[in-house]
Amino acid sequence: MKKSKLIMSLVAAGVLYGSPIVSGDFLGGVVKAAEASPAKRASKKVPAMRNRVYTQLARAQQLADGGDKAAGFGVLDDVKERINQLNSYEKAMMWNFYGFMHYGNDDIANAITSFENVIAEEAIPESLYLSTVYSLAQLAMQQQDYGKALGFLQQWRANTDKEMQSGQHILFAQVYYQDKKYADALNHINAAIDMVKAKDETPKENWLILQRAAYYELKQPEKVTEVMEELVRLYQKPQYWIQLAGMYGEIGEEKKQLGAMETAWQAGYISKSSDIIMLAQLYLFNQLPYKAAKLLDDSIAKGIVIADEKRIQLMAQAYVMAKEDDKAIPALIKGAEIAENGKFDEQLAQAYLNTEKWQQSIDSAKVALKRGDLDNEGNMHLALGMANFNLGNFDEAIAAFADAQAFKDVAKTAKQWTKYVEKERDYQQRLAMN
Repeated sequence: MKKSKLIMSLVAAGVLYGSPIVSGDFLGGVVKAAEASPAKRASKKVPAMRNRVYTQLARAQQLADGGDKAAGFGVLDDVKERINQLNSYEKAMMWNFYGFMHYGNDDIANAITSFENVIAEEAIPESLYLSTVYSLAQLAMQQQDYGKALGFLQQWRANTDKEMQSGQHILFAQVYYQDKKYADALNHINAAIDMVKAKDETPKENWLILQRAAYYELKQPEKVTEVMEELVRLYQKPQYWIQLAGMYGEIGEEKKQLGAMETAWQAGYISKSSDIIMLAQLYLFNQLPYKAAKLLDDSIAKGIVIADEKRIQLMAQAYVMAKEDDKAIPALIKGAEIAENGKFDEQLAQAYLNTEKWQQSIDSAKVALKRGDLDNEGNMHLALGMANFNLGNFDEAIAAFADAQAFKDVAKTAKQWTKYVEKERDYQQRLAMN
């Protein structure tokens, strides 16, 4: 192996094969944002690597490449025993290779220690310093030590004048986000996305997700919605449609919310019961009760939505709002069978009354009053009165209206009905006498 090839290989070891956090080039320049940064390190003349040190490092690399990492560590340990005889560059390269070996063994803590020893040496090439500091930032990020990661990134930034690349902006953004510095994170995310868009390239999905999260933490729902629109447009995942609908609801765009949910439903993206319920409620909110009822009815029939009291009530309510009492009745009967109170019977009495099924209305009203816990008990007495009147049971109707007068909210109506029924009864009696 030529010496130049070995040295390049060892320098490359400082970037750990590639980025464990983000893809893209490791080396790059400095973001132009106003961030606090350490002072730029003073450059020093780099001493040459002596042939005997090169030979030992080459042997360690060959052993590691051949799969014998233990032997490779052994050679490095031999070099370290004579560390006082090494110049700064030789020490740095030894520690660099230690870091490379530890990282290959998933020993992140020792890899970090080794790479910190690399940058502790002052007389080393700028390229080695920069790649190592950047790798340290990534390793600290991997260890969830975000403060340390930010320190390394700022150290790296202070010592390079190259333009920042998009992947590097994202690493800054990730560290700032995890450190709860959301505005700083957003500056870098937006810079990265602007850079790729300027090249007519598509922003990576995880970049947009990070952008969305930062806007969310900054309580900017309109911006979250814009990012969701882009995720839907670029990546078309089912959950993004549903999340977009949720954001439209949060910013008061109910029509768009319904449109997004309907699109998701038609595309087959909605399968969860909670999302179906959400769509049904949107239909109701937008004065489309029949669509809500039909959606719930079909979903309950298919077993997607559980036929509990709450869901049956919603379906029945939708049918009633759609003036489809005949279709509401089966749902109300099912609800009455599982309910522990008279609320479904109460609604059944009203539905039967609306469909002129007088005796069924009477029966349901009586059951409702017996089971109790009603929304409006007075209405049940009114229903009894009206149904009995239509069956010609005038005395029973008058008695029911008398009971209804005990309830303030229906008392006036009950009195009016009483007078009307009494007149009709008297009229019928006079006809019978003639």
